[in-house]
Amino acid sequence: MSELFKTMRISGAGMRSQGTRLRVISQNLANVNSLATEPGGKPYQRKVVTFKNELDRNLGLSKVTVADIRPDTSDFGKKFDPGHPAADADGYVLTPNVNGIIEMSDMREAQRSYEANLNVIKSSKSMISQAIDILR
Repeated sequence: MSELFKTMRISGAGMRSQGTRLRVISQNLANVNSLATEPGGKPYQRKVVTFKNELDRNLGLSKVTVADIRPDTSDFGKKFDPGHPAADADGYVLTPNVNGIIEMSDMREAQRSYEANLNVIKSSKSMISQAIDILR
């Protein structure tokens, strides 16, 4: 039965990691149109989450954790808007490097991963409950 508890801890770590990823994706989507307010300023820069395996020595198992939340280094977009306060000398304004379609795709992937981990926890709880019922 201890293996089921370990399984639940691994899935819980996966849920926490995917929850962080979902929050970062939501932040990216919320700032998809956030532009700089002064000339030469930078717009919102997309953030990405990286994961790592971490050994939990107390339990003797490896689980996923968030390694880092870092800025995406891809290029900003440009939009012609000479009347904007952040426009350069040629009338172009830098736009965030956030692509809504990619963010929605990433969100769907994170959501499914979260749900898969949740289902593992539900199944483990059910097996533990059935084992207890058998032992009564």
